[in-house]
Amino acid sequence: MANAAQIVAAFRDVAATKSLTEEEMTDLVKDGMLAGLARIYGATVQAEIEIDDTTGEFDIVVLRRVVAEVEDPATEIALEEARWDDDGFEVGDVMEIPVDFTEFGRNAVMAVKQRIEQRVRENERDRIRDEFEGEVGELLSGEVQQTERGKLVVMLNRARDADAIIPWKDQNPRERFRQGDPIRAVLKKVEETPRGPRLILSRGDPLFVSALFKLEVPEIHQGIVEIRGIAREVGGRTKIAVYSRDESVDPVGACVGLKGSRVQAVVSELGGERIDIVPWHPDTEVYARRALAPARVSKVVSDTERQVITAIVGEDQLSLAIGRNGQNVRLASQLIGWQIDLYGSREWLERGADLSLFKASEEDEYETADFPLSELDLQAATLAALSAAGYDTFLQVIDLDRRDFLGIEGLGEKDADRLLQLIDELTVIEGEVGAAEGADSEDESAAEEGAEAAGENEVAADAADDTSDAEVPGDDAPDVEVSEEVPLEGEGEA
Repeated sequence: MANAAQIVAAFRDVAATKSLTEEEMTDLVKDGMLAGLARIYGATVQAEIEIDDTTGEFDIVVLRRVVAEVEDPATEIALEEARWDDDGFEVGDVMEIPVDFTEFGRNAVMAVKQRIEQRVRENERDRIRDEFEGEVGELLSGEVQQTERGKLVVMLNRARDADAIIPWKDQNPRERFRQGDPIRAVLKKVEETPRGPRLILSRGDPLFVSALFKLEVPEIHQGIVEIRGIAREVGGRTKIAVYSRDESVDPVGACVGLKGSRVQAVVSELGGERIDIVPWHPDTEVYARRALAPARVSKVVSDTERQVITAIVGEDQLSLAIGRNGQNVRLASQLIGWQIDLYGSREWLERGADLSLFKASEEDEYETADFPLSELDLQAATLAALSAAGYDTFLQVIDLDRRDFLGIEGLGEKDADRLLQLIDELTVIEGEVGAAEGADSEDESAAEEGAEAAGENEVAADAADDTSDAEVPGDDAPDVEVSEEVPLEGEGEA
């Protein structure tokens, strides 16, 4: 054939583009030729097709059985007609009829093209399905191709032909993407559709936070540190519980990173979403105490049968424990998987509880992981001044306010501001507040002034600033019970 080599070369180019092997390409061409022959002879046609790898020529032979009476013209030929070519044919013999590709008409050529395109699409779908079915929960990157009825259509870097979308419910409402913007998301599931597998991606699922930490924290990727639980309200706040298989590795410190570099990278990808990292613990009471951070819990009582935790906090910690619109206690409940009933000290004391409940206990050591101040981004002179005053670890300075720092010899206003900034970043990481929250600014400022007047430390004041407008959860959080009380007079005596 004059153009056989060019035709085979074209098929090989297609095979290379679609990542097909030589064997797959040969099967593809044979199947296409068979479809073209079916258009000429009939759907049941039988043929032998060979392709010369050197010359690229086709050797096509149609097989037809010799019969006395023809029932299927596509596979049978009458004895009389067969003997026109060779008098030696008998009933039952198989006649081989050579066919030249130039004999293919327009319809046959279109049939070849359609069959090859169909097989290429099927192979592509199978490849995408096999490649991504086992990668649910993995982070994928790509480019926003278009926005279609609220969902983002993404062209993945790994498989540009894959059908990948981010539905509206799996997007962060604070984020806006345009066509051509780079984007990262987690593979949530592989969905089967009439057009083949569709990859459902998500930036709103807790799996996205988990995948980001796995990317940023080598200890998680290596399996030394595990993520035991995640509770998330998209665009607002996330609580993550981590556990270390190696006692020498601090799971919280590993996730925070040197000077907060690792967690800040995650926060940046989440558009400023706040992240609380707490160490996981097998004891539900200890776990609940940690989950309610940054609030200090005075006492927890568990009801195993009902899976209910009763948590008691001081009045100065109540708004902090509740969080904005009940967010903190709601996420803590989701994280531990138990219902949390939260009470202030006044209401709890009115129930006849012992005042000793509000004394410091050994369980306080579980609230935060400690580390040397030398790991922070502080000048040598500042570290020396703090050390001379008896402060060498983070937990020793976490409760100090601005006046305390200015009272330390060798520390100035800039040093105090820097220390307060670091404490704020490493306790509760807060991103940029959206325009929708601007209406709460006056209430938050009033709460901050009240906290400073009461002489609370700077960390508690910042947190109260964020949670001063906390409300008792309504019907949207039936698994959380919150009691909000007026501050107890003379609480310092308690």
